[in-house]
This record gives sequence, C-alpha cells and structure tokens, in this order.
Amino acid sequence: MKLKALVRGPALSQSGYGEHARMVLRALKTKEDVFDIYIDNLPWGKTSWLWEDTEERHWLDAMILKTVQHRSSGGEFDISLQVTIPNEWESLAPINIGCTAGIETTKIAPPWVEKSYSMDKIIVVSNFAKQGFENTSYEFFNPEVNQRREIRAKGPFHVVNYPHRETSSEDIELNLKHDFNFLCISQWSPRKNFENTVRWFVEEFHDQEVGLVIKSSLANNSYIDYNHSAHRLKMLLADEKYKDRKCSVHLVHGYLTDKQMAGLYTSDKIKALVNIAHGEGYGLPMFEAAGLGLPIVTVGWSGQTDFLYVPEKVKGSKKKKLMPKFAEVEWNLGQIHPQAVWDGVLQKESMWAYADQGSFKMVLRDVYKKYSIYERRAADLKSHIETNFKPEDIYKQFVDAVLEGVELPDTNEIDEMYSELFG
Repeated sequence: MKLKALVRGPALSQSGYGEHARMVLRALKTKEDVFDIYIDNLPWGKTSWLWEDTEERHWLDAMILKTVQHRSSGGEFDISLQVTIPNEWESLAPINIGCTAGIETTKIAPPWVEKSYSMDKIIVVSNFAKQGFENTSYEFFNPEVNQRREIRAKGPFHVVNYPHRETSSEDIELNLKHDFNFLCISQWSPRKNFENTVRWFVEEFHDQEVGLVIKSSLANNSYIDYNHSAHRLKMLLADEKYKDRKCSVHLVHGYLTDKQMAGLYTSDKIKALVNIAHGEGYGLPMFEAAGLGLPIVTVGWSGQTDFLYVPEKVKGSKKKKLMPKFAEVEWNLGQIHPQAVWDGVLQKESMWAYADQGSFKMVLRDVYKKYSIYERRAADLKSHIETNFKPEDIYKQFVDAVLEGVELPDTNEIDEMYSELFG
C-alpha cells in the first residue's frame, strides 16, 4: 500500500518555482514503491509553460490527468507537498508539507507565520531560508490575559538543497562582439538589482572591449515581452554619458533548453556570471553555472552561501574552514526598497543586501585582469558541487525529510490481512 502523495505547485512553469516543483517530483519518483504520485499544477504569474516533447513532460501530463480523474471520483490523498509561497499553503490532506524557496530578506511576513501552523513540517532549499523562518517573531496582544505575546513560525524545518544535474551542452549562436563577456541571468525587477548591474558594468568598462550578456525578461518568454525588454534596455543605455562606449550589452531572450543553457554557461566567450541581487532563496543560475565551472561574481549573503563556500583544511591544523570560491563583492544590509514591498510577502521593515558599487566595479576589473585566479577557484567549486550535490544524495535527503515522523503502512501486515479475508 502506497502513500497517495499530492504535489501542488507550478510543475509546468518555466520558473524557479517550476524547477523546484519538478525537483520535488523527481525525488518522490525515486521511491515509487512508497509514493503514489499526483500533481495539482498551478499557474505561476505570467511565466510561460514548458513546451518540449520530452519523457518527463509526458509523465507530468499523465500525473496531472490522473489527479483530475482521482478527484472526480471522490478520491483523497494521504499527504500533500505544496511547492509555492507560504501564503498559498492549505490543509489538503492528513499530512501537509510546505516546500518553499523561502525569502530574500531578513524577515518573513506575518501570513507566513500563520500559514506555518497549517503545515506538519516545512522543507526549504537553503539554510538562509530556514533562518528566516526560525528568527522571525511578531508581538501580538492577547486580551484574555491582558499581555503581549510573541509568536514564531512552527516547524520542524528541514533544508534540502537543489541537486547538481549533469547535462550535455548545445552551442547557441550569440554573435557576440567581444571575446570576454560577463553573463547576467536575471528577471528585470527591483529585487534582482538589474538596472544597477547594467549601469555599473558600462561605467566600469566604458573604454574597454568587454561585453555583458543578459539573459532576461520582464515576465515571460513571449515576443511581446522581448520587445518591451529590448526597448527598456535601449532606454537604460540611452544616457548621453554612455554614447561612445566601447563595451557591449547583448540581450538574450526567450526559452532555452537545459542543453542550451549549459551551452551558454560553457561558451568560450562567456567568462563569469554576475549576480548582485539583493537576495536569493537559493540562486539557481549561480548554482548551475558554478556546477559547470564558470566563475561567479556575487555577494556572500543569502541562499547562495550554501554552495559557494568550500571547506578546506587550515594550514597547521586538522580543522577545516569555509573558503569562498567566488569573486566576493562587498555589501551592506539595508531596508528593502519601498517599491519592492509586497504585502504579505516582502515586509517593509525587513532588510536585504546592497552590493557596494565601488567593490562591484573593482571585482569585475579584477576578474577581467586576473582571470586565471578565478578560473582556479571555479574549478575547485565545480569539484565541490559535483561531489556534494549529487542527485541521488539530494533526492534521498528530500525523501527522508518527507518521511521523518510519518508512519508508513506495514505492507506485509496488509497483505496477510487481505489473504485471510479473501484467500
């Protein structure tokens, strides 16, 4: 007898949460002797859906149809795994598990605290996200005892990182003007610090033959979105002081397959990935790029710290110390932008990281001038990720986190009972 497991999330979405939902499903699929899998597919904003005709897509479609049929016949579920922001968590089964990338700031919102009490456990993708749940508290007034009380999110909390999935690469034609290019993969949003990334790059390499390749969109991969993105980028670079620049900014838009993304990361003209976002739940593009040996330029804060530091022995000691294997940009904590406040998700009193402009420019210059140093760091990081983030290990961690404290049915006992009753 298997556990009927409902995975509720954007399983078909071309988004970070879409990849998160598929990771959860891949993990459960490794234990099909334990889980009878069902999928409640959610839309995710205005993001596009997967369109490739793959074996996994066929399986996802089959599980979605199976779920519709199961529900229409009055079927229920033993356990739910809800891959979405906590605002959308609900009690859907006897056992409910919240799966989320968590937060990009220092404080979770009050609805997240409230919703945690409807979950039996919470699985997040980074220690940063776990700390956000554990360290946030709110005061409320209890009129029954005439006292102020403190409330925190309810656990238990488990951390399961994303797995490193090896994939072959496929060349994509970029027609780049320069041989040395930085890469930025970012949605155009305040949280991603996108506009400063472009401005500061152009200001630093105004008189240099260096490029910035941007894989970006405003909302999805449509042609309309491409036109809007290209126009906004053109307006961003229309400043008179950028008129005679030698550096280039190249926009890549639209859906790329896993193989094409690997081809982008490993292109001989792409030299490093830059990310000065104010906060990341995990930072999937950085993780993917690092796993393929591309140097990373970023801040040492938020979700990416789970994989960007490598334990190394301290000289003259048996102890190990976490060493940064990326190009570190200095940063400071500050209150989030007013325009980024999102009621119930991003709290106005919470904080996130602000990359230092001067440090970012100096680090970009250093990577450009002393590239071999950062290549060696990237090679160390690649080896670390390949060894410590294997899919089979990560999927086992996830399944173990799901099943911890869950009483599985004794299939032998059930078989014996069935045999006695029905022969």
